[in-house]
Amino acid sequence: MVSLRQKIAALIVSHRWITLTVMFLITVVLGYGLIHVESKTVFSDLFPKTHPFVQAYKDHPNFGNPLTVTIMVKRVDGKDVYETDTMQKVWNISRDIDLTPGVDHDQVVSIATEKARYTVLTADGIYSNPIMDDHPPANKGELNEIRRRVNESSFARNFLVSEDGVATLVNATFIERLVDYGVVFEHVQALVDKYSDDQHEIHVAGWPALTGWVYFFGSQTIEIFAITLGLMFVILLLVMRNVAGVLTPVIVSVVSAIWGFGFVGWIGHPVEPLLMVVPLLLIARSFSHCVQATERYYELLDKVKNKLKASEYSLALLIWPGILGIFTDACGLFLVALAPIPALERFALFTGFWAMSLIPTSVILTPILLSMLPEPKNLHHVTDCSESEIEKRGVQKILFNVLSFFGEIARGAKAKYTAFMFTAIAVFSVLLMTQIQIGNPVEGSNLLFEDSEFNTAVREINGHFPGAMTLEVVFEGKKGRIVSESDTLLTMTRLQRCLENAPNAPAATLSFADYAQEANRLFNGGNPKWSVLDRNDRSASAASTALMLGTSATAYLHITDFQQENATVSLWYANNKQETVDQALHEARKCLDQVQREHENFLIRLATGSIALQQSINETVDIYQWYILGGLNVVISIVCLLAYGSYMAIPILMIPVNLANAILTALMVMLGMGLDVNSLPILAVGIGVGIDYGIYMLSRIIEEYKQTQNYGEANRIALVTCGKAILFTASLMIIGIFPWYFLSELKFLSDMGLMLVLVMSINMVLALTLVPLLVYLMKPKFIASKYQPTSESMEALLEPQQD
Repeated sequence: MVSLRQKIAALIVSHRWITLTVMFLITVVLGYGLIHVESKTVFSDLFPKTHPFVQAYKDHPNFGNPLTVTIMVKRVDGKDVYETDTMQKVWNISRDIDLTPGVDHDQVVSIATEKARYTVLTADGIYSNPIMDDHPPANKGELNEIRRRVNESSFARNFLVSEDGVATLVNATFIERLVDYGVVFEHVQALVDKYSDDQHEIHVAGWPALTGWVYFFGSQTIEIFAITLGLMFVILLLVMRNVAGVLTPVIVSVVSAIWGFGFVGWIGHPVEPLLMVVPLLLIARSFSHCVQATERYYELLDKVKNKLKASEYSLALLIWPGILGIFTDACGLFLVALAPIPALERFALFTGFWAMSLIPTSVILTPILLSMLPEPKNLHHVTDCSESEIEKRGVQKILFNVLSFFGEIARGAKAKYTAFMFTAIAVFSVLLMTQIQIGNPVEGSNLLFEDSEFNTAVREINGHFPGAMTLEVVFEGKKGRIVSESDTLLTMTRLQRCLENAPNAPAATLSFADYAQEANRLFNGGNPKWSVLDRNDRSASAASTALMLGTSATAYLHITDFQQENATVSLWYANNKQETVDQALHEARKCLDQVQREHENFLIRLATGSIALQQSINETVDIYQWYILGGLNVVISIVCLLAYGSYMAIPILMIPVNLANAILTALMVMLGMGLDVNSLPILAVGIGVGIDYGIYMLSRIIEEYKQTQNYGEANRIALVTCGKAILFTASLMIIGIFPWYFLSELKFLSDMGLMLVLVMSINMVLALTLVPLLVYLMKPKFIASKYQPTSESMEALLEPQQD
């Protein structure tokens, strides 16, 4: 009886030119989308859209705006910044940065801009004047005057000039819809080169600068990817040593890449640069599926001596395992969209579609191409032969010895010891994986190496100033000008004092109340006792009005909006390590409970600013990693049940996959790697890789059992046939990806290179040992079932040919 898979395979191969024509047309149509592919970062899409911190940021984007470039000018010759050449540099940088495309001109702040002011009491009244006049100081007298004004301005004294006087800051905030991170990076780096000298160091931090560095190293990434693909091609050439075995994976991978990138170009979604490692992995997965099919084709060709029949039979044997494996790959990627982060949702759609495209490209196109390309003259070299013949070869001998070892420990008397070993590994890994750190484990960014210019700049700024990042507690007004009300100002003050006295106190705090207290003191003759505000709204209104005399409201946009209907308490912390972030938010919540969040005229919202946005991502990753893992287990379990028709197939395939995930997470803990929004997709991909290998192995065991009627022998044959393809394709990807770890100046890519090597290695070993071991120990009845939809005996296919 001819099975459905045989009918489908025969139909496709017999109409191969029609199939090729259809695929060519699809490739041309999707290929047109390549011209619209764009790789860029969309800042707001990196954050979970449903998180309250993100909502606070969208409602009040001017408070602690993360799109701020912080430039520190530091004297390194033992003098302080009150020198004419330093003041000239600060003046020039403040104006040059204002010329950068996308900058918010109202939010460029330094001691050389009008936003930095000091308040003075004269016989004629109270005046708020710029610290620096309409020119940089040119002599000693003017320098001393600038020093005096800075000392009279609490804001400048604490946040724009370091306590030791050797460094000063220039802050420039950018408008998201107008910013181009590559342009900003080039402009700012030009300023660094222009104004650095033997007496001055220029350090640059802030999200736009970090993204600029990612873009900068992105050009290097293309070269590293080229090396990876080149290595994979060379290894394929050395092992296969024939035209069909080399060209087929290359052609199939190119076609699948055109489909994937063309699709994202058609739908107009930008690709996040940091997630470009996954498309490369999909190219590698295309290689893997293609090599698996090529190995099987050669095995059959050696028996039937007919290219068309060999391609038809190989398609018939691998179509269901291939579709099943690719479908589970795609599920892992699609389920990443569970995390409500727009960048990940786009990523899931893009890579999920690409993964699904491997069904027509890798599964169907591969045997068609093999049937058309020249028959290899070294067929015996690439097919399974007797052990005596294998021993004469180099690579084949190594593969055979490794697989034979796996076969020995997964059956017979050694099986129980192997099972005990895996149990111990599982217990250790599960205990260790619970310690995985979510978020940023370093000061600065874990995307870059510790000694990078950016991380060095962050440490330098944190060392001289309260910090480079803030946590913003928003006072959201219900009606009127809340900063003129005593309840608002007194609550701000109480909140600041509570936080400043907390065990993990911020390095500094700032609010409109700080300015109002100083204005109140001056308004009442300069006596320090009048710096304390009372509960009289007239006093608060007078103080806030005094602040605004002769001053534009834009000078206070960092602490209140233009209408002064909303305000913020800004909190600076020494660094942005996850431990610091967790402690900061814990103390903020405790203090908010003390001052109460709900008031008559305003509501206190926690929180916005860089620290809050960082936490919003980490909390989402922490929660949704389990949703994604759980969703994958459910979906793959259902697919396995339907495919193999037995509940016993679920543990055989899912135990290795989940153990691989536990081992990988445990290794990340041991290596000091944290889990974040960029590494989360890799875990999902890893599960898809593992189930792929497991499906191929289990299907081949079922096939061999039909001939041997012995679990141990079926395992052994499956390992030296299908297992060889798994070992080879995994090794191919490991060798190709491993150079990332050494070549990349982008730490993220280096870490992901190591992580992907671990993913491939762990899943390969478990597929080659634990899957056969579980089959041998459990001896499930579905293995011996006469009809298995995912597996068919090669002999059953060959019977008509032999007759």
